[in-house]
Amino acid sequence: MAKFERKGNVGTLEITASVDEVKTAFEQAVQRIANNVNIPGFRKGKATRNVIETRFGKEALKNEAFDILANKTYRKALEEHKLTPVSEPKVEDDKVFEEGKEMSMKITVTLKPEPELGEYKGLKIEKVVPAVTDDQIDAATEELRNRHARMVITADGTKIEKGDFAIIDFAGTVDGEPFSGGEGKGYPLQVGSNSFIPGFEDQLVGLTKGQSTDVKVTFPKDYFVNELAGKEAIFKVNIQDVKRKEMPELTDQYVAENSEFKTVAEFKDACRQQLVAVAERNAQVEWERNLINLAVKNAKFEVPDIMIEDRITQMVDELRLSLESRKMTLDVYMKYTGLDMAKIRENQREAAVENVKADIVLDAIAKKENIQVAMSDVDDEVGAIATQHGAKLDEVKKIIRNNGSMGLLLANVLRRKAARIIIDSATKAEPAAKEDKK
Repeated sequence: MAKFERKGNVGTLEITASVDEVKTAFEQAVQRIANNVNIPGFRKGKATRNVIETRFGKEALKNEAFDILANKTYRKALEEHKLTPVSEPKVEDDKVFEEGKEMSMKITVTLKPEPELGEYKGLKIEKVVPAVTDDQIDAATEELRNRHARMVITADGTKIEKGDFAIIDFAGTVDGEPFSGGEGKGYPLQVGSNSFIPGFEDQLVGLTKGQSTDVKVTFPKDYFVNELAGKEAIFKVNIQDVKRKEMPELTDQYVAENSEFKTVAEFKDACRQQLVAVAERNAQVEWERNLINLAVKNAKFEVPDIMIEDRITQMVDELRLSLESRKMTLDVYMKYTGLDMAKIRENQREAAVENVKADIVLDAIAKKENIQVAMSDVDDEVGAIATQHGAKLDEVKKIIRNNGSMGLLLANVLRRKAARIIIDSATKAEPAAKEDKK
C-alpha cells in the first residue's frame, strides 16, 4: 500500500507493508544468502538462519530483507500510480523496519515531467528553400577540374600566392629552445589552407624560391599541446620550391571524357538540378525540426537536471564508440583537441537539453493521441537500422535483444509517429523564392 504526492517533478511515496510481508522478506533473505555463499558443512541453499546470522550478522540479514521488501513494494507503487522515475529512489532515514512489526518508509524520487501541452497541430512555419547560385555551380565545375589538376613547379622568381604550395624547410623555437614537432624538411604547405598556426601562412605570401625568413607567430591559447598554448614562437623557414595547381580547361570534350554528360551546359544543368534537390531536402528537414521545436516551446514543463546529465553521458558514450570505430580513443581525442571531460560534456549540453525536451513532448503527444506501435513498425525500424549499417536483419534483432535495447527502439518509433502528427497537420508558409541564375 502506498500514498503518493507529487510536487513538480519530485514524487513522494509513503509505503507500508504488513507484518506477514516483513516475515516473508526475512525468509527470502535467508534463502538468497544461503544460495549465494559457500558455508563449510552445508550445501548451497541449505544453511539455516542461525548459521547465517552467526556467520554474517543479524544486521546483514536485516539489510537483505529490507532490500527485498523495499524493491518489491517500490515497484508495486510505481505500477499502482503509473509513475516513471528518472532517478534512483531515496529512502528517508525515519523508516521503520523490524521483524514482527509493520514496515513503513518514505521514498522520494525524481519523476519524468508531465508537460502541459500547448498547440502542436495545425502549426504554421515558413519553409525557406535557399536559391541555388551560379557560385555553387562554379564550385561544382571546379571540383570536376580538380580531379585532373596537376602540380607544376613555377619559374624562378615566382612569388607565392594564396593557393600555391610552398615546399618548405622549417625549424621552430619557443624562448630560444626547439620543441617536439617544430621541425620539418620538404614540407608541402598549401598557403591559405589554414593548416598551420594562425598567421604562419600569411607571412609566406610574396616570397620566392630560395628565400628564407623568420616567421613569428603565437600559438592559440586552446592549442592541443598544453606546453605551447599561448606561447610566442619563431620559425626559421626556407622556401625550397613553389608549386602551382594547373587546372584542365573546362570544355565539352573534357566534360564528355570525365563525366556522364556530353557538354559543359549539360553538366552545369545537372549540377543545378542536384543542388536544387539537396536544398529542398535540407529545407524540409529544417522545417520539420522547427515544427517540433515550436511544439516543444508551446508546452509548459521543467526538465530535471538528472535527465540532462544522463543524456549528456549517453552522447559522450556515443562519441567514444564513434572514435573507437575510427581507431581512436577518447583519451587521445582529448589530448589532441585540448579538451577535458568537463568541457566535452559542456559542449554537448545544448543539444542534450533540446533532445530531452523534444522526447518529453513527443511522449506526451503519443500518450494523448493514444498512438500504438505495431510489430510492422518495429520490423520497419529494425530493417532501416540493418540497411544503414549494412547488416543482416536477424543480426540486428539479436543485438537489440542482447543489449536490452527493445524499449529504446519502441520509444523511438513512438516518438517518430508523434512527430508525424505535428508535421502532417502543419501548414507551410513558403516564401516566393526563385532560383538565382544571375
